[in-house]
Amino acid sequence: MTSETAPLRPSLTALGWSNFFAEQITAAETGLIALRISSVHRARMGAQSDQGPLRLNLPPKTNTADYAVGDWVLAEPESHLLIRRLERSSLLQRRTEGARFQQLIAANVDTLFIVTSCNDDLNPARLERYLALANEAGTEPLIILTKADQVQDPESYRARVTGLQRGLQVVTLDGTSPEARRILSPWCGPGQTVALVGSSGVGKSSLLNTLTEKRGAEAQLTGSIREDDAKGRHTTTSRSLHAIAGGGTVIDTPGIRTLHVSDISVGLEVLFAEITELAPQCRFRDCSHAHEPGCAVQAAVKAGDLDPARLDRWRKLLEENTENTPIMTGPRGNRVVKPAGKRR
Repeated sequence: MTSETAPLRPSLTALGWSNFFAEQITAAETGLIALRISSVHRARMGAQSDQGPLRLNLPPKTNTADYAVGDWVLAEPESHLLIRRLERSSLLQRRTEGARFQQLIAANVDTLFIVTSCNDDLNPARLERYLALANEAGTEPLIILTKADQVQDPESYRARVTGLQRGLQVVTLDGTSPEARRILSPWCGPGQTVALVGSSGVGKSSLLNTLTEKRGAEAQLTGSIREDDAKGRHTTTSRSLHAIAGGGTVIDTPGIRTLHVSDISVGLEVLFAEITELAPQCRFRDCSHAHEPGCAVQAAVKAGDLDPARLDRWRKLLEENTENTPIMTGPRGNRVVKPAGKRR
């Protein structure tokens, strides 16, 4: 077997194992093995051990929807029977339209690679939704502008997204070039976990193949974008965990066309920090920053210190988050969750 086709067999540390997880193991569990979930399906789950990939045996009535790719679990060493899941250091999740519960995207992620491309697909308002998602999970966001080799001025695309969040890091690259691994190496070292999110057709699969050095039959399928609207076609259909060449792990996710905002109040506060910090200076505590006298936010807009388009996007996301987030209702001791929807 050549080095090009030999499977990567990372140690537990390279897979992301740390003291945070080790300290959760009790004395009675020292004989169990730690595994990281690499794929989740309706009736089965795959995992990665320090010896390579394996299939978990699930106890009766296991609900795989309770597990996310990237989770750490404990299992019996011989039978690989799942015993329990360890507490997560971070969890990326979203609420799909009409769903009662959040859909788990990825767990224990250090950096969220928000992938978009240097073409008409670049949408700052959509990227803000991904940033809020990362902020809420406590995961560092990094915006990756792919296909930089296909445009004359990639820096003009960088300028459109750099100011979306305070301290936001942005990189431009060609996702098919080995140079991409060097550019992203600060976030892809041994023990680090990244996750790829973004719309279809922006180059996530190509970037995954570059980071993992997958070739031939092992490579993730890639798809082109449509010429008329720069929209992509889905090539990744499920979430999966892969070893990055040289260290670290990457979680691939299907393209997301619509990302609904829900349960991310902290994420929005971080995303719109300049508005969050001005709000306490308003005359009224419940100021909507729309028409009230003594509004510090509106004063910043008039002074040219705050982009009115930015304020409009904040208001839209805040309203959507309020509408989509379920609330607890009922008497104390007998509270129930009121489904998301119009507040009445």
